[in-house]
Amino acid sequence: MQRSIFLAKLIGPLLFFIGVSLLVNHEGFRLMADQLLRNFALIYISGTITLVAGLAIVNLHNLWVRDWRVAITILGWLTVIGGIVRIVVPQHAATLGAAELTQPALLITVGIVAGLVGAWLSYIGYLRQTPRAKRGGTQ
Repeated sequence: MQRSIFLAKLIGPLLFFIGVSLLVNHEGFRLMADQLLRNFALIYISGTITLVAGLAIVNLHNLWVRDWRVAITILGWLTVIGGIVRIVVPQHAATLGAAELTQPALLITVGIVAGLVGAWLSYIGYLRQTPRAKRGGTQ
């Protein structure tokens, strides 16, 4: 459970602020993403970083359980898949990304979902007390 809490504390704020940035600085994000998608080398490098992060999560936390912790496992596997796609077929990632940038409603939806999932994981990681912590024990 301690590893799950640690990952919630790490992933939660990241997703929350990514979501906020998509909503608050929508045009800035679109310009930045447009520049990135024109450079296959940057897509490839971001893929290697993404794959390493995803593999770290999956190797530390491959829990298929019926509680909140499965969300971290799913995010880890989605990160692995995203990294592989960027490395193996960067041109496909560029085409897909460019298509997504033309749909503002999709970016807003992604921002809302990322922000909510990030807020939820942050709450679990930083604010929610486990039964053991409520009794005065440590996590």
